[in-house]
Amino acid sequence: MLVIHNNLEKLIDSKREAMPTSFNKTRFLQNCMTVLQDTKGIEQCDATSVARTMLKGAFLGLDFFNKECYAIVYGGQVQFQTDYKGEKKLAKKYSVRAVKDIYAKLVRKGDDFSEEIKDGQPTIQFKPLTFSDDEIIGAFAVCLFEDGGMVYEVMSTAEIESTRKNYSKQANGQAWTKSPGEMYKKTVLRRLCKNIELDFDTIEQAQAFEDSADMDFNKEVQPEKSKQASIIDAEFEVVANETEQE
Repeated sequence: MLVIHNNLEKLIDSKREAMPTSFNKTRFLQNCMTVLQDTKGIEQCDATSVARTMLKGAFLGLDFFNKECYAIVYGGQVQFQTDYKGEKKLAKKYSVRAVKDIYAKLVRKGDDFSEEIKDGQPTIQFKPLTFSDDEIIGAFAVCLFEDGGMVYEVMSTAEIESTRKNYSKQANGQAWTKSPGEMYKKTVLRRLCKNIELDFDTIEQAQAFEDSADMDFNKEVQPEKSKQASIIDAEFEVVANETEQE
């Protein structure tokens, strides 16, 4: 853990200009170490790759301890992934168009859900059965803007499962197997965010957000890592090597 701590601190210091203005390094490091101590299998992962993963949370101003994002160990590798509430936080903070509220809901068998376009404006109606644990038949996400506008996205269970099968980075990972409902909501919310213009402050933030998605919708079109991502990884490698030599 000490090696991970030192590597992460070195990376944070080297990328200080890419951090959010409200970033608190001491608290972030403490929270990261607390979370990693309870992360099963983390001791089998490369310390440098773990530090890089945690750094992505720092770029986005998300807290691992508050479960806004996660370091997930899968197949001996550690990967960065945002939680549903982390996605909401980022959309509200970085949307060019001011967001009043943004959320996603599960639709279960027996719930009353409808959508229509009336006078050129999209509307949805949702009346769920109280405390229902019935079969999930779909999910939807809604973004309400301060100017009164709205955008939304709807996905059936079949569509979400198809997306999971064809695009998920970890289709059988613990996020899907242990918290499928949250992943359903995150999937439809991330798709909704494609219709919301987000303006990140730095390249590092934009790349971390892209990396945080469980789904890689561009992998068939762009199977290779972007040039920006390659540059960032190269910078991390230099800093990590310097840390190991000290």
